[in-house]
Amino acid sequence: MTTGELHLKGITKSYGSRLVLENIGFDVEPGRLTGFVGGNGAGKTTTMRIILGVLAADAGEVTLDGAPVTSADRRRFGYMPEERGLYPKMKVLEQVVYLARLHGFGKADATRRATALLQELGLGERLDDLIESLSLGNQQRAQIAAALVHDPEVLILDEPFSGLDPLAVDVVADVLQRRAAQGAAILFSSHQLDVVERLCDDLIIIAGGTIRAAGTRDQLRAQHSTLRYQLDSAGDAGWLRSESGVTVIDFEGGSALFDVDAPETAQRVLREAVGRGEVTNFAPQHPSLAQIFKEVIR
Repeated sequence: MTTGELHLKGITKSYGSRLVLENIGFDVEPGRLTGFVGGNGAGKTTTMRIILGVLAADAGEVTLDGAPVTSADRRRFGYMPEERGLYPKMKVLEQVVYLARLHGFGKADATRRATALLQELGLGERLDDLIESLSLGNQQRAQIAAALVHDPEVLILDEPFSGLDPLAVDVVADVLQRRAAQGAAILFSSHQLDVVERLCDDLIIIAGGTIRAAGTRDQLRAQHSTLRYQLDSAGDAGWLRSESGVTVIDFEGGSALFDVDAPETAQRVLREAVGRGEVTNFAPQHPSLAQIFKEVIR
């Protein structure tokens, strides 16, 4: 699979006097999973619909590999809306085969693709079940299969993990990681920040219709890191409480979580700890995605 980079620049959208997107810009790169997070009404779904051409932006552009996205390009996109859009009276395999055929595949090829994908998503024993008979989590898996069956080059997923139990989350995450490894550019939104943190290569945080933070997962962690350290030692770490420039956050026996006022202070603490006995761990602590999210949307 070969695909280009999806690029948004200056996307602005209003509904009457209400500005819902303002100067939105970011990239979704091939071979990478890009997490798109924000609260309800932040602008995620509107942005995705503009990428797909379902909505028109008031200003700005969406390009693929440097050229404006065309209707032909969008036929190579896959989309999973937050609202389920499958036919409840159709059988699972029949539904996904039907959608594959709409993308131009012959019946035999469509059946082969749909069967393999549904098996990959853990629905191999439910192929002949009606969509409406499935649990909400299994309907979600079928919806993901519908978005993937034509091997899209760009994949846009709105809350793909909604309603999934932890095991199903792992199955879907593995499927998406394999698609990214094959070269697909994947943008997905989710309220489950722990899943986004584990899965995404790149991250975009949106609030109030504007991008508040964007970058790789490691870049954002570094940008929002405080001078916080974890010390684990063989002795009692209570001495840290009397060290200048140190604020102890949590302490138990030989373990302590603490902030320092400068990197030099951390080095001084490490030397002192080593002088007092065996140190089994001394490491900076990076913020979680949930902590970064709370910080940037304030």
